[in-house]
Amino acid sequence: MTLTLPITDPVQAAARTAWGEARGEGRRGLQAVLNVIGNRVTHPGWWGRDIADVCQAHAQFSCWDMNDPNRIKLLTVTESDMQFREALDLSSRLVNGCLADLTGGADHYYDWRGQRPYWAQSRFYKCTIGHHAFYRVGLRGDGM
Repeated sequence: MTLTLPITDPVQAAARTAWGEARGEGRRGLQAVLNVIGNRVTHPGWWGRDIADVCQAHAQFSCWDMNDPNRIKLLTVTESDMQFREALDLSSRLVNGCLADLTGGADHYYDWRGQRPYWAQSRFYKCTIGHHAFYRVGLRGDGM
């Protein structure tokens, strides 16, 4: 598959983002990243208005950063990769509106093994799934 950027197919954009961000986190980890994408789409704003835009918004999902080693991997992964096939399945469910939210409405997350971002305030915390801590920060940083 030859990709043209930006990716406009919502299933492809979401699956590649989830795979790039959470391929080592199992099915629940992939689903949780997709939940964040879906929760952002539900509240459109500066982070995008649809699935493809949300996934590829500047400085939102690090796997899309030009200097991130995951970028080339997510652009070249194929359905021969089992985790990518899982990401495609879950992304189809997201696009069809039938993906359960494991995150309690989270719109942000980070890998808790790294440095805690400024926005990761305890009052916004929702849950931890694998190595990712999930937060509902909101468009204005007020948790709404």
